[in-house]
Amino acid sequence: MSSKAAVSHRRRGAELDSAILDAGWEQLLEAGYTGFTIDAVAARAQAARSVLYRRWPTRLDLLEAVIRRRGETDIIGVPDTGTLRGDVIAVLTEFSDRRARTMGLFAALLGAYYDEAGMPPAKLREIFVPDGPSIMTQIAECAVARGELAVMPPPRILNLPADLLRHELFMTMAAVPQDTITEIVDDVFLPLVSRR
Repeated sequence: MSSKAAVSHRRRGAELDSAILDAGWEQLLEAGYTGFTIDAVAARAQAARSVLYRRWPTRLDLLEAVIRRRGETDIIGVPDTGTLRGDVIAVLTEFSDRRARTMGLFAALLGAYYDEAGMPPAKLREIFVPDGPSIMTQIAECAVARGELAVMPPPRILNLPADLLRHELFMTMAAVPQDTITEIVDDVFLPLVSRR
C-alpha cells in the first residue's frame, strides 16, 4: 500500500476516539486494571501513545472515558410489554444476560483501581450509567400512566430489583436463573409497590 493510501485511511476525531476506547474496554476485560496501561491500549488500538496522552493525560482519565463510552454504547432499552410485571422481568432478564459475562470479572479486575483512585465502586457506576431517568423510573412512570400504580415508588424501592440482581451476579458470576428473576419481581418488588 502506498503512503498516500495509508494517509487516506488514517483515523481521526470521533472514529479514532471510538477505536481507542473500544480497545481500552477489550484491554480492561482481558488484562484487568493492572494490565490497563496507556501503552497497552495504544498498541491494541494501533494508535500512537502521544495521541492517547493528549486526550487522556493519565490512565485513570482513560479508564473513566472507557467506562463512560461503554455505558453510552451498551444501553439496555426500556421494555414495553404492557404490564409492570412484564417490563420488570424483561429488563432484569436483559440485564442478567448482558452483564453476566463481565460483572463479576469486572469488579474483581478493578480492585487495583479502587486502591489507586481512592474511589468507591459507586463512582464508576455513576460514570457508566448515562444521565437521565433510570430504566426502572421509566417503567414505573408507564405503570402509573396505565393505572397499574397509584403513585411513583421511592427510588430505594425502584432500585431494589436491580440491586438484588447485581448481588446474584456478583455472588454466582453467572446469569441469574429465570425463576430467581421471577422471585425478585413477584415476591419482593410487586408486593412493595402494590402496598403504596
